[in-house]
Amino acid sequence: MVEDYPNPSDAWVKKWHDMCARYHVKPVEFGFWIDSKLYNEAGPYLSTKESYDQLVQDIKLGNRLGFTCGRTKLGVIDQPGMPEYDTLTPVRNWREIIKMALPVAEKYNFRMLPEIHAPTYLNSKVLDDYVDFIQKEKTTPWFGLNIDFGVFQNITSAGRRGPGGQPMKESTYSKPEDIIPLLPYVHCCHAKFNEMTEDCECPNTPYAAIIDIMKKHNWNGYLLSEYEGVDRATGGAFAAVRKQHVMLKRLLGEG
Repeated sequence: MVEDYPNPSDAWVKKWHDMCARYHVKPVEFGFWIDSKLYNEAGPYLSTKESYDQLVQDIKLGNRLGFTCGRTKLGVIDQPGMPEYDTLTPVRNWREIIKMALPVAEKYNFRMLPEIHAPTYLNSKVLDDYVDFIQKEKTTPWFGLNIDFGVFQNITSAGRRGPGGQPMKESTYSKPEDIIPLLPYVHCCHAKFNEMTEDCECPNTPYAAIIDIMKKHNWNGYLLSEYEGVDRATGGAFAAVRKQHVMLKRLLGEG
């Protein structure tokens, strides 16, 4: 999406900032991957230094474009047949990569945020490892978390998981209250949704409970609308996002 990535021209960057100003858009989160499997799907993966170089490259570009947060996706090592398959376990050297990059993130006012995405649970070893690292290394605010609200989806969606309207097993999703101990480390959330009703409700994700928890705990971060409905590529996102914003304003007491 960035012309001549990772080194767009000054003219392209100027156009980007001009468009943000024109449409009153605030850059918040720059999405990128550390491409750990660049050479081979099964390994060997990028070295710590190679991964660090990729990360620094995107921190600098994100800063140049006005972003203060990044969806810092770490390479995933889970493979079919492994016991931890589908938990989105990051590469084993992720701690070393992040520790090397912390001074760069601080220099460029950039928060590195791995996305916590279904099927990962908020109560899981993956999250325990992240929180343990954050606390031990005192990484706040330069390394934290991004929670994707798909982890809370508790009813099947016609656009995502087969026939819509069916309750899911309680063991297959996280509860809104599971986010409470994580909130001090969360700077952005992907406000995921794939359905909105005519009266501006999201039928398969407990938004009211999630927003209520965030308000009660004085969370001060960003909710980024992420629409994944089946009509997202054919114009449906425009109406869906408007409906979601009506819902969010109502839940936040702003509308």
